[in-house]
Amino acid sequence: MSFRPVGFRPAVLGVVFTLASALSIGVVTAQEANKPAAAASATQPAAAASSATKAPATAEAAPAAATAAVKPGDATAGAGKAAACGACHGIDGNSSDPQYPKLAGQHESYIVRQLENFKNGKRNNPIMVGMAAPLSEQDMHDIGAYFATKTSLPGVADEALVEQGQKLFREGDTTRDIPACMACHSIDGRGNPGAIYAQLTSQHAQYIQATLKAWHDGGNWGDDAHAKIMPAIAQKLDDKDIAALASYVEGLHAAESGSDAPATK
Repeated sequence: MSFRPVGFRPAVLGVVFTLASALSIGVVTAQEANKPAAAASATQPAAAASSATKAPATAEAAPAAATAAVKPGDATAGAGKAAACGACHGIDGNSSDPQYPKLAGQHESYIVRQLENFKNGKRNNPIMVGMAAPLSEQDMHDIGAYFATKTSLPGVADEALVEQGQKLFREGDTTRDIPACMACHSIDGRGNPGAIYAQLTSQHAQYIQATLKAWHDGGNWGDDAHAKIMPAIAQKLDDKDIAALASYVEGLHAAESGSDAPATK
């Protein structure tokens, strides 16, 4: 026999219902309380991702700003930077050894272009590649500006070669499709800085001859349109042409006295 007071089951059910309701309300309240935290957690990765996306752009912008301003060459600053060049080219750009070109009076734009060619490997010379490697673009402009302020010392031409050299330099040879050198380098050999055509005035004949011969034999200083001009011309010259032009150019320095005739020996 069991003892079951009257009204026991309804009372128990009422308690159970009350507890269930309380638990349900507690769960819902807890879920609502957790929503902001969850939302915050969800937005944190998104914000981090956004920051990660923006970071490279900021990192890229900094170097661009740092390298944007390259000023025209400063000859005073270039004097110190060019000190090492003096060992081969002369401290004032007038080399005493004819295998090394004179840089005195050479255009800043032309010197910068050649240093860039050495640095990027388009022009191959073991000494100059090493010299150009550590130079910044500003260094190149400063060095170029320094040598541009100097005066190239006069040389002399071989009188026996002047006639042929002068004809090729001033007139070219239409029968062989050889243009006149002065069309780019000017009648007195001063060149054209805007078009980056070199000054040739008083340059060592030995250097000019070696350079023309290298172009004749297939050498080049790059693969752009500008670099292809001289090899194409040099390949049409024979050895006598090259010797005559080189000698004529070395003596081509008399423009200061009002004459464009070369000095001869």
